[in-house]
Amino acid sequence: MLFLRSLTYWIGMLLSTLVVAPLGLLLFPFPLTARFHFIKSWALFNLWLLKITCGLRYEVDGVENIPDQTVIVFCKHQSTWETLVLQKLFPRQVWVLKRELLKIPFFGWGLAMLEPIAIDRSAGRKALKQLVDQGSRYLNEGRSVVIFPEGTRTQFGSSGKYHAGGAILAQKSGFPVLPIAHNAGAYWPKHSFIKYPGTIRLSIGPAIDSSGKKTDAILTESEQWIEGRMAELGGRTV
Repeated sequence: MLFLRSLTYWIGMLLSTLVVAPLGLLLFPFPLTARFHFIKSWALFNLWLLKITCGLRYEVDGVENIPDQTVIVFCKHQSTWETLVLQKLFPRQVWVLKRELLKIPFFGWGLAMLEPIAIDRSAGRKALKQLVDQGSRYLNEGRSVVIFPEGTRTQFGSSGKYHAGGAILAQKSGFPVLPIAHNAGAYWPKHSFIKYPGTIRLSIGPAIDSSGKKTDAILTESEQWIEGRMAELGGRTV
């Protein structure tokens, strides 16, 4: 049953992508807000589809910690699920992602419509400068910047190296960091076809003030909150 339910979800996700991505390209002449809300509808549909096909729900705590101003979101990255729910939580946002994702047919084309900060990870200091320059501009324009500080998906229960790029952006721009932890990897594991039923827990921490702090201090405070909360969230329960 897990296989059949997961297969049903994947078919629905693929079909919805094939519909939404080409239509989204037709919105290119329209303002970014219109494009984002259209692409966001795809994310909301997939969250609903996960519930009815795989029995996968979620609950969020700490919504009151989201400040009125734009923020730099530091989120744990374990699956594809968080890329969906973050679109619901932050209506004005931009993603930091690897440039190769934009080359994926349909999916990548939809991402490009949202004007992400597409980084060439082999570019070193040039990539960091791009992150700081573009990120600062978007933050000042009222768009939160979403960063996965570990740089890639990790297995549930493990932790990768937290990279300094997002903390440097926070230190130079003066905008706060909003740490987010969740246990989606227990239900939608990395590289897994199977989606397990249950309730994903996502927790939003207090905003971390970056003013007057060094990069290392911002990064350490963010990592300690995320990883500490991860230990409290626990694993899969039905």
